[in-house]
Amino acid sequence: MKKIVIAAAIIAAGAGGYWYTQNGAGSSVSANPLLDYVPADTPLFSGQLTPFPLKAYLQSISGNYQQYPSNALAELDELDSPMGKFFVSIYQQYMDGIKDPALLLKTFGFPDEVKPYIYTLGALPVLKININQGDAFWAVLDKAEKDSGVSHEMRKIGDVDYRAYMLSDDSVAEKVELLFAQKDGILTMTFSTSLTKPDLLEMAFGIKKAPQSLAASGIIEDIIKTHGFKNNSVSFINHVEIVKALTSADSNLLSQQLTQLLANENFGEDPLAEIRTPECRAELTAIAANWPRTVAGVTEFSVTEKESHMAASFVIETKNQPILTALQKMRGFIPAHMADINSTIFSMGIGLDVNEVAPALTAIWDDLQKPQLTCAPLAQWQSELSQQSPAMLGMFTGMANGVKGMSVSLLDFKLAAHDDDYQLESVDALVSLSADNPAMLFNMVKPFAPMLADVQLADNGDATDLSPILMLPPALGIKPMLAIKGQHLVVYSGDKGLQLANKLATEKLSTNGMYSLSADYGKMFTPMLTFLEMTGEPVPEEMKMLKDYNMRVKMSFDVNQQGLVIGSVANSKATDKK
Repeated sequence: MKKIVIAAAIIAAGAGGYWYTQNGAGSSVSANPLLDYVPADTPLFSGQLTPFPLKAYLQSISGNYQQYPSNALAELDELDSPMGKFFVSIYQQYMDGIKDPALLLKTFGFPDEVKPYIYTLGALPVLKININQGDAFWAVLDKAEKDSGVSHEMRKIGDVDYRAYMLSDDSVAEKVELLFAQKDGILTMTFSTSLTKPDLLEMAFGIKKAPQSLAASGIIEDIIKTHGFKNNSVSFINHVEIVKALTSADSNLLSQQLTQLLANENFGEDPLAEIRTPECRAELTAIAANWPRTVAGVTEFSVTEKESHMAASFVIETKNQPILTALQKMRGFIPAHMADINSTIFSMGIGLDVNEVAPALTAIWDDLQKPQLTCAPLAQWQSELSQQSPAMLGMFTGMANGVKGMSVSLLDFKLAAHDDDYQLESVDALVSLSADNPAMLFNMVKPFAPMLADVQLADNGDATDLSPILMLPPALGIKPMLAIKGQHLVVYSGDKGLQLANKLATEKLSTNGMYSLSADYGKMFTPMLTFLEMTGEPVPEEMKMLKDYNMRVKMSFDVNQQGLVIGSVANSKATDKK
């Protein structure tokens, strides 16, 4: 079970890396012939518009896989399903090569720089990537066939030969096939079902252009300009087209496919009938117009063989000004050091103006109550919502009047052996509560914490040792200090904690964010694994993979003029091969 979890984590990391390859470097948005084959009403699109330096990127992260255990996928290899074994074989070939990027690219037939695309033709997923050694990729599939017992059927449409692999069981009426084709140096992977008509396959394989293409729509240019993304690539989910498909029978390709699928399944009563009424169509369309898209793009990008650094933003767009204004009023304070991905081992910050929480949520609640909806499921939801007023929150937030945010930062820690025992030797850390009047907040808390009754904090930054109050043994080597630093009530430990607390004292409260989380995998896991090795306890191979993992990540959440923004930063450095 542990190996399955580890494998899932690796796959998730690989998926994250894949998304970043979809949003790499460059400056050209036009002159991409593949966009002529993507319909403008595609519900989902993610495309690399200029070459991404795949070899250099893989080189920068390859050191993180040097301790990847050869038997990590052993349990997955025991799957009963032949197609399951087929995919495991392909993934195993990928993991065998990732330690040596040149070998990996040679194995799969990919060039040093790639331009991958993923999109849908209605509901039909299509993946495309340029390839320079087609025979090498076919060899990967041939090996997977040999390892799994799966076989393919060769077919042809137009001038394109393609492989078809049956995914569904014989007992299932709806047949689903996985298709692979190569044309003009482009590898295409897609699916075939009862919904896949010949003209759709022709579009997927690059034989027939889309009648109204994404290339001519201006959608990509608009997203990049609106959100300030690098002028190279973009990803989006089109909420408007999805709502069209759910609320009508033939408004776009997705709706036509969905209608046909429901008819083929013989449900009797249409499961979408309740929302395919004129009232629901109008009201859901209006909601989608207010929340039209989820978009993503890169804001920082640098890749060499030694280091890769990428920052991206995922934005849920909204034109609902009352809700947007309310959310922006809730923004609070995030300490400046959290913007630096290299400053801590682990950090988490919550920026929240507590004084604004109740009125902001009330404003959102009020906005959701109007207009009065008539679509049955929406009206029921609105009725239930009307019974859940957020006004009561004011009673609780009053206890934290003036709070603008809180944060936790782990800067350093040491584990050591003492008298045949192992313990935490030192910790450098900082916990902060930022507020208009931190002294007043502390005095309000004291009646609820008798141990703090005799503690008097000065506004000049002088600290009080909490070790006696917390009854921490001196041998532990941890000395938490409580102080007021500027507009921040802090608890710090160690010299690095003190330095950061003094730096924080100079920071004035501002509304600069809502959430931030960062972690340095190497600094976090290497000491812990070293400690486990010191104990003499066997360290599982899966955990050894995390040792010397030279990667830093950061996630954030905020609200800007365009909508709700999820930020992501990833930094990885090449390490010596073990």
